[in-house]
Amino acid sequence: MNNTGCSAGTTEPFALRVIGDSMSPEFENGNIIIIDPAVPATHEAYVVIDYGGEILFGQYRVDEGRQWLHYLNPEHESIELLSQFEVKGVVIQRSTGRRKDLKHYNYSANQH
Repeated sequence: MNNTGCSAGTTEPFALRVIGDSMSPEFENGNIIIIDPAVPATHEAYVVIDYGGEILFGQYRVDEGRQWLHYLNPEHESIELLSQFEVKGVVIQRSTGRRKDLKHYNYSANQH
């Protein structure tokens, strides 16, 4: 794993739009997520990674030393991260476009 942040070299948070349903119901198609490249990826953190030149969004999991990108929608299979990948950042906030639906994510440093 390489947690160097965004390829542009920025350490500032940035926004992305969720495309698809692989992370529903927590993250629906069209939601806006705020990614922080400075937050380390810990077990069960929601992450954006570069894996083999493809940008992927999922939940980072570590199980018995094996690393996975897990999708919340059971119709999508988890991906075992067998080769080098780069963490672009960790999701710290989600917005559905309605102010009352704003959700923040905090990750404990003592997770896996």
